[in-house]
Amino acid sequence: MAGSKKSLDRARRHFLKRGAFAGAAALATTSGIAKAQAPAQPAAAPRGATPVMTMTAEVTPPADVDVLTTDSSGSDFMVDVIKSLGFEYVCANPGSSFRGLHESVINYGGNQAPELLTCCHEESAVAMGHGYFKAEGKPMAVLAHGTVGLQHAAMAIYNAWCDRVPVYVIIGNYGDAAIRRPAEWYHGVQDAAALVRDFTKWDDAPLSLTHFAESAVRAYKVALTPPMAPVVLVADGVLQEDPIADRGKLSIPKLAIPVPPQGDSGAVAEVARLLVAAANPVLIVDRLARTPAAMPLLIELAEALQAAVIDKGGRMNFPSRHPLNQSDRAGAVVASADVILGLEVTDFWTAVNAFRDQQHRSTRPLTKPGTRLVTITTGDLYIRSNYQDFRRLTDVDLAIAADGEATLPALIEAVKRLTTGDRRRVFEERGARLGEASRAAHENARLAASYAWEASPVSTGRLCAELWAQIRNEDWSLVSSYYSDGGGWPRRLWDFNKPYHWLGDAGGGGIGYGAPASVGAALANRRHGRFSVAIQTDGDLMYAPGVLWTAAHHRIPLLSVMNNNRAYHMETMHVQRMCNRRNRGIDRSRIGSTLTDPNLDYAQLARSMGVHAEGPITNPSDLGPALTRAVAAVKRGEPALVDVVTQVR
Repeated sequence: MAGSKKSLDRARRHFLKRGAFAGAAALATTSGIAKAQAPAQPAAAPRGATPVMTMTAEVTPPADVDVLTTDSSGSDFMVDVIKSLGFEYVCANPGSSFRGLHESVINYGGNQAPELLTCCHEESAVAMGHGYFKAEGKPMAVLAHGTVGLQHAAMAIYNAWCDRVPVYVIIGNYGDAAIRRPAEWYHGVQDAAALVRDFTKWDDAPLSLTHFAESAVRAYKVALTPPMAPVVLVADGVLQEDPIADRGKLSIPKLAIPVPPQGDSGAVAEVARLLVAAANPVLIVDRLARTPAAMPLLIELAEALQAAVIDKGGRMNFPSRHPLNQSDRAGAVVASADVILGLEVTDFWTAVNAFRDQQHRSTRPLTKPGTRLVTITTGDLYIRSNYQDFRRLTDVDLAIAADGEATLPALIEAVKRLTTGDRRRVFEERGARLGEASRAAHENARLAASYAWEASPVSTGRLCAELWAQIRNEDWSLVSSYYSDGGGWPRRLWDFNKPYHWLGDAGGGGIGYGAPASVGAALANRRHGRFSVAIQTDGDLMYAPGVLWTAAHHRIPLLSVMNNNRAYHMETMHVQRMCNRRNRGIDRSRIGSTLTDPNLDYAQLARSMGVHAEGPITNPSDLGPALTRAVAAVKRGEPALVDVVTQVR
């Protein structure tokens, strides 16, 4: 790095000595171009006409020019700070308010650690960071432009907030009104982070480089401390662009991530006592798996108790084909439980209650009277008031405000210490019953997937079964949202048994998450040699189709299989429900929520951005061969898309 900087400084000094414009003039004269093209006596331009620019005029320096400098700039130091935090990538749709940082990343920083990834929309940039963290366990930095860039990014930030994922956002802003260019007035703002303050964990607007360094490190710590969430740092344009007066006075604070909080030992012992004594204990998990260590810990706890596990799918918590996985039988399992432990469950109320959305909304408990309810979650440690993503309050018998994953080792130890030989025999009998029920549920899922096997459009069951046949022998990772697969078929048919096999859903349910989050996750998987696959919905892709170009440009291998039902089908069903409630018939219910007339050709769209593409496929017999060709393209290191026209469910 030092050698390259010295070389750059020498080149700049040589450039200054000769003069850029003088060098260009000499080149033009030597080649004879100036002499040949410049008229001896230029004719006077008519009054009011734009004068013709001659070669001589073009190479004459203007009276007022920016003076080149070899001084270190504020954004150079900012890059040093960013590098100290270990960021490997920074996503950005280019914007002038962070032009100083942009230049420092690619030149001073050498475009390495972090490497700048070009995005076509700020929402895509943040969603890529969202998906990247869930695959890699490390945050990605995102640069956004002033007011308008943050406005574009807001939906993706909200998704990450609801999903408790730490996206690290840096926005540019010119706070000093006296020096703003005209455009910087409507792209500048007095309180830059106010727009997203209700759904970020922390923000700051540093006034000095020392302030920036401290706040940058603090933001990283805050974002990575459970409950995790996005943070925003404002980098003032002048602070980026002005030279550093004395680099020796600046320092970068040491980063130390706090240890996640564990549950109180007495409370953990009480939970263990309840679980060991229970006839039918149930473990409900959602965002438990903060790291790859969580899955083996949860398996150990479940097997120690031979307890039923219901995986809500917020993270990859538990193997899908483990005999104790009862997710497909959640209603029956909850109804028979006498103790239910919720581990980082986002919506515990819905897990133990039924909600009916008909003419009149109604609820009823799923649990039997006397069932003991316990929660361990960081959700009790942090809550905001305006956005209601914290869900309905549940009546519980014991609430432990702690990190679920960090508490598992102590809970496992307490359970084993209390388990006697007699209880172990009871556990084994219970486990055998649960295993038989799990196998039956899996066979029922396979049978259900065979219905409409030859139908056109293609059934979602067949789409997922054919895709599984293509990737099952790869080291695969499903990087798309749970809601994209049309009925949860992958989790019913595929064998999920590794922490990276599933990354969870969007968090806030915002459409536009799927495609860029999948690209971000595929970027993380690339370094590990994993085969990334996304089941991509049509409406979601139309929010941010430019991310296909980002995947092609940066050579990010990802197989995107379109679940293209040519509609925003969930919204169609909501309109149909309203039509039925009001007794008006559903013959007009698709108006306003379909993507037809004309039909979208996603394969042609993908090809235009440099992505290998197949389809549109309507004949199910064509699906397997198209997937084979697409898989081969991804294994060559390319992104590929297969457009499959599907049934609505």
